[in-house]
Amino acid sequence: MSVYQFNSAIVRAPAPSVVKGLRAEDHGDPSFPGIQAEHAAYVRALEAHGVAVEVLEPLEQYPDSIFVEDPALVFHEGAVLLNPGAPSRNGEAREIAPVLERNFPVVLAVTEGFVDGGDVLVTPAHVMIGLSARTTRQGAEALVTRLAELGRSGVIVATPADVLHFKSDCSLLDDATMLSTARLAASGVFSGFDVIPVPDGEEGAANALRVNDVVFVGSRFPKTIDTLSRRGYSVVPLETAEIAKIDAGLSCMSLRWRR
Repeated sequence: MSVYQFNSAIVRAPAPSVVKGLRAEDHGDPSFPGIQAEHAAYVRALEAHGVAVEVLEPLEQYPDSIFVEDPALVFHEGAVLLNPGAPSRNGEAREIAPVLERNFPVVLAVTEGFVDGGDVLVTPAHVMIGLSARTTRQGAEALVTRLAELGRSGVIVATPADVLHFKSDCSLLDDATMLSTARLAASGVFSGFDVIPVPDGEEGAANALRVNDVVFVGSRFPKTIDTLSRRGYSVVPLETAEIAKIDAGLSCMSLRWRR
C-alpha cells in the first residue's frame, strides 16, 4: 500500500484568531472569510477523492490549530503526538489527543525536545525528519524512537536555512518521485528519487499533496501545474493565497491515513 493512499482524515475548522497566526515574514493579515473558503475547498477536495473527513471544532486560543499536522503524525499502525516548537502552540497536542485515542489503537508521544509535523515527510522507505527552527535534534531523535515502536524507520536530515519547515520545500509525488525546490534538492537528501524541481519563482508550490490518484497543488503556481500535468499527474489546483500569508500550505491542514 502506497504511503499516499488514504481513506480517512482529520482537519480542524479555522477560528477567527487564525488571522494572527505565526509567520516568518509579515505580508499582512489574511482574510478570515478567505481562509474559511480555502479550508472548505480543501475538505471538499479530500472528500471528492475518496477520503472521509472528520472536522474538529475551532480552537480560538490556538491561532495555528487549523494546521493539525504539526502536533501529530498518523499511520495505520498508530499515531504520535508531537511537541511543536513555537511556544504559542504548546497545548495543541493535548487538545487533539482524545481524537487520536478514538481513532487509533496506539497513541505514542514525543516528550523530549521539539518536533513539528511540517518537518516530517513520509516516504516508502523512511520517515524523513528535517531539523529546523521548530524541530530540534533532541525532538527528532525522540521521534525516531517512537517511530521504531510503530515499526517505522526514521532518518534525520537538514532543512535549508531560512526555510520554516522541511515540507515547505518538498513533497512526495509517487513512490519514486519528489517535487522539490532547487535549494533542498541540492542538499542531496533525495538520493535515489527522481526529483522534479519547481520552477524559479514558484518555490511555494513544493508543498503539494499527493492524495490517492491526484496531486493537490496551489493554484497560484501555473508553471508547476503545467510541469506536473505534462509528467502525467492528475493535478487538482487549490487556492492557498490566504493561508500562505501565515506560512501554510496544503499538507499541514490535515492528518491523513488509511483506516
